[in-house]
Amino acid sequence: MYALPVFAYDRGERFHGHGMTEKFDFDEIIDRGGTGSTKWDKYPGRDILPMWVADSDFRLAPVIEQAIHARTEHGVFGYTHETPRLNDLIVARMRERYAWEIQPQWLVWLPGVVGAMHATVRSLGRIGDPVFTPSVIYPRFTELPSLCSRELQKIPMCLRERRMVLDLDWLEKNPGRPGQVLLLCNPQNPGGAIYREAEMRRLGEIAEAQNLVLVSDEIHCELLLDTDKRHIPLGSLGPDTEQRSVTLMAPTKTFNFPGLSCAFAIVPNRKLRAGIKRARRGIIPYISALGYAAAEAAYRDGDEWNRQQCAYLAANRDLLIEEINRIPGLKLGPVEATYLAWIDVSGLELDDPPSFFENAGVGLSPGHEFGDSGFMRLNFGCPRSRVELALERIRRAVDALG
Repeated sequence: MYALPVFAYDRGERFHGHGMTEKFDFDEIIDRGGTGSTKWDKYPGRDILPMWVADSDFRLAPVIEQAIHARTEHGVFGYTHETPRLNDLIVARMRERYAWEIQPQWLVWLPGVVGAMHATVRSLGRIGDPVFTPSVIYPRFTELPSLCSRELQKIPMCLRERRMVLDLDWLEKNPGRPGQVLLLCNPQNPGGAIYREAEMRRLGEIAEAQNLVLVSDEIHCELLLDTDKRHIPLGSLGPDTEQRSVTLMAPTKTFNFPGLSCAFAIVPNRKLRAGIKRARRGIIPYISALGYAAAEAAYRDGDEWNRQQCAYLAANRDLLIEEINRIPGLKLGPVEATYLAWIDVSGLELDDPPSFFENAGVGLSPGHEFGDSGFMRLNFGCPRSRVELALERIRRAVDALG
């Protein structure tokens, strides 16, 4: 029987003479032209740095590249399901990182977290039911209710210690209907906040009191830039929250293979899990053989690569915060996780912020798509030289405003 090889010389950390850990090169410039890249094909023929959609420009970890090559050498790509090895890696990861004991049967594998959110919402309630979403959030959240024939109900965001988080006071005073779905993003996209344990526990208590189902997109949970902070999976907060939760994770954002489409939902509640599986049937496709191969390699051997990636991203983040806050009219607060900077551009009083930055040669995500037109989102998951060039272009354009 074919089995994905385990590369003995690549397990855990890679060493090069005298016990030195390999240093991965995140400064490498990789030409993504001609690859059908959604990110890089947005501005054909224009000198605009694409720093919008959330994929990074870093080469895959070598262990993942090797796993993909090994799988392709087999030469047959039939319908594929997850292996017990992969499920065991997830179970061990939840235990070791978060002290959360999950069961393999709780895992539902899907090609992406957005599809998982849709399947969950479609499996619950009735046409026209309200769905809670944060008011400032990744746009796939706010478009989801209408696509599922549900009603959008926004929860205001508030600042806590300069971090943008859900306004739990508002939620407590404005209860939803029993069984209503609340969508959460932790770490938060676009703000980059890591929710604290007290905040998560309070959300769980509110959900219990109001009988809400909680769906948490945690795709950025391993892109933590502040080493003194930790991620807390929603489902790990205790028996009640566990049973009313759907926790969504994926290796694709952390290890930069979103084009291979691989994610999973942790759904402890048997009835909820069965409903999601029914709702996905005939609509959401299965994961490819290469997606599973990449996921297994990432979770088995990719942690040292990601440790170095997060350190590199933190340095990019620090540079951005220092330089953006020196530019009149721009502000950038803390970015605790992700490689996404949520920049306040309201001080520039621009009529059309997206066009202003594109004309400056920097393509950013428009804030209005996330719920606040006074901001722009910048993806700094790229070589530092590109961040430096973007800052130079932004500074020059703002200076020209007079």
